[in-house]
Amino acid sequence: MSNPSHAARFRADLLPVLGAATALLATMAIAAALLALGGHSPGIAFGALVRGAFGSWHNFVSVTLVQTTPLLLTGLAVALAFKARVWNIGAEGQLHAGALAGVAVAVSLPLSSSLLLLPATLLAAAAAGALWAAVPAAMKTRMGVGEVITTLLMNFVALFLAQFLVQGPLRESRGALPQTDAIPAGAELPVLIPGFRLHLGFLIGILIAVALWLYLSRTAGGFRIRAVGASPRAAEVSGRFRTGPVIWRAFLASGAIAGMAGWIQVSGITRRMYEGLSPGWGYTAIAVALLARLHPLAAVLTAIVFGALSAGGAAMQREAGVPDAWVRGIEALVILAVLAVDRGLQAFSDRTARGETRRRAQTGTASGLA
Repeated sequence: MSNPSHAARFRADLLPVLGAATALLATMAIAAALLALGGHSPGIAFGALVRGAFGSWHNFVSVTLVQTTPLLLTGLAVALAFKARVWNIGAEGQLHAGALAGVAVAVSLPLSSSLLLLPATLLAAAAAGALWAAVPAAMKTRMGVGEVITTLLMNFVALFLAQFLVQGPLRESRGALPQTDAIPAGAELPVLIPGFRLHLGFLIGILIAVALWLYLSRTAGGFRIRAVGASPRAAEVSGRFRTGPVIWRAFLASGAIAGMAGWIQVSGITRRMYEGLSPGWGYTAIAVALLARLHPLAAVLTAIVFGALSAGGAAMQREAGVPDAWVRGIEALVILAVLAVDRGLQAFSDRTARGETRRRAQTGTASGLA
């Protein structure tokens, strides 16, 4: 007879996978129905999406994985914060802050060596993202202001600041367009595969995912983050550590990763900063993190899913005449499906746990009477 604790642990490990698969299937079913109601063929639309994202090795590497990179980094930033029950909705602003800082350092430092310039710009971007997250972190821990509102408002501040800088102090020397000068060659991230657009930033994202997984699962600091995320009040009254510093570390680390995401996009793809750098990666990152159930390694896969949606969107427009807004709608459906499925599975898990507790209590009572 199998050990009940082993069976319970197996179910607990299976629930995240089941939840993600159910959410994706539900999203596809709803999207297919909406496409049909809108006069589009679901088969043609989904076929175009798959071909655009995975139809060839070049499409997958140079388009899908390139689109995946900023989603992976911002998704990891959100997952880390949410793991500590810090509702950081500000990855979009932190991304822009990091991109601005990286560009400012790249175009101002008299360095040409990549060995010096790349680390300097990455550190500047991480510091800017962490600094942008420090404002809502201070308001949460010192004044008790909810971080959902403050991080969201900081996004707008960052967007307007980026708009001001690319039209003013950081505007290109020609003065023709609202963008910065191109960054020097020493600040550009090298490509991973010759002949393809995929750059070192994707590998950096993978390494950060592995590092976060090891930190959260194997270290005392990671245990504190998980404990605060499970129950801040219980962690506080335990007396073993204070929750304030844990919240600060999670907030600042989350902002630093999001800041690096912005600079990596500039350094690896655009080569300059301009208005509208991000199409909303910081918000899509929430879906990436939720679909991964806040697991850093699972976030790699969910980021690829959303990268494929983004990469296949253009093919859906060309081949099936589906507007780009429909692709954004599918991403929103994923978020709603994840939340709904997560709530349902959590309720099922709670009922199962209560049932097992009652059975053990009845078994214990019967044994005592015997």
